[in-house]
Amino acid sequence: MEQTNAVKLTDIIAPAFYPVHWDILDGEHTYYDLYGGRGSTKSSFISVEIVLGMMMDAERGEHTNAVVFRKVGNTLRESVYEQTAWAIDELGAIDMWTSSLSPMQFVYKPTGQKIIFRGLDKAKKTKSIKTSRGYFKYLWFEELDEFAGIEEIRTVQQSVLRGGSKFVVFKSFNPPISRSNWANVYVNEPREDSFRHKSDYTSVPVEWLGEQFINDAEHLKATNDRAYRHEYLGEPVGLGTNVFDLLEIREITDEEIQTYQSIYQGQDFGWWPDPKAFIRAAYVPNKEKVVLLDELGGCKIRNSEMARMIQDKGYDDYALMCGVDEQESIVDLRDAGIPARSAIVTPGSRKYTFEWLQCRTIVIDPARTPRAYKEIIEYEHELDSNGEVIADYPDGNDHWIDALRYAISPMAMRRGHSA
Repeated sequence: MEQTNAVKLTDIIAPAFYPVHWDILDGEHTYYDLYGGRGSTKSSFISVEIVLGMMMDAERGEHTNAVVFRKVGNTLRESVYEQTAWAIDELGAIDMWTSSLSPMQFVYKPTGQKIIFRGLDKAKKTKSIKTSRGYFKYLWFEELDEFAGIEEIRTVQQSVLRGGSKFVVFKSFNPPISRSNWANVYVNEPREDSFRHKSDYTSVPVEWLGEQFINDAEHLKATNDRAYRHEYLGEPVGLGTNVFDLLEIREITDEEIQTYQSIYQGQDFGWWPDPKAFIRAAYVPNKEKVVLLDELGGCKIRNSEMARMIQDKGYDDYALMCGVDEQESIVDLRDAGIPARSAIVTPGSRKYTFEWLQCRTIVIDPARTPRAYKEIIEYEHELDSNGEVIADYPDGNDHWIDALRYAISPMAMRRGHSA
């Protein structure tokens, strides 16, 4: 690891962040999205990277600056400002920086480079952020989920990321409990220019956290596993209203797909505003996992075009289970060479197929099935006027979910295959 003033970075950066550190040094990405549980030291890492990066830039003759945002301005001093002061001290550079509270900033004395801190009442105010020399290379959005949404973040970036050839943008947060929160959705949307990193306290040296922190974490683990997973492991465990709790969100490789043999396909019919929705999935019975492999569809797609899309992918190799209320559309698909047939539907089968899926782990790669991913993580039970959960399953925004239910209906409705 690099050093400054004989300080070892391994003494102030947790091992889990070494790959991120090297990625930043190599200039591999622009956006670094760091999320995780309490005590993961992600904020400590970011503050070190900004201070160290600016000093290294100065040695190369580059005049770079940084701006650190939180949604509410009066939270800056006791959070990111103090965190940056800690980083400067730990790097042995306290004599090389001056600080002030009005304006709230740190200034690197050899060059005049600045780290400034701003609350973000309105994103348009960022147009007034200027620097007399150099450009803002480093941005840090702390507690990302407190901001209004990704549109607000984009507005800031468009205003600030100007005048330079290379930028480093940090976004850090503890994942909110709801999977459908915009920040949780954002970090699961694949982007080639982004490095996503999840961390928790278990990868941090115990002596950094202290015995009391570990004891508190272990006590919560023993008494309330759901709260422990959310607070300390940074998992969006849901509010208890999510229909699907057993989710595994990860990359699914082409090589992995080649290993699956039990393939199931489903088709929900629509036109506009409801789309036609096709899903292809695999089932791993010994692990009770449903793996989503691909999706097709959209609005205003004719049945003949839907059949062509399926054939172009080579997905006419397995039966396609379809919604039973569209017999004419099923005939259209058959005439086009698709082995389409009606899903197995009986009184109560909607509830049963939902329950069957709820008892299995659904593996989703947002890059492969983005629309199914969005539907599944946002699909929640409705509440009555007293705030109690309604047991029935809501109807709407569930087209690829329905396609998945149709796909697994031959298996789920088979006698002896209990939900």
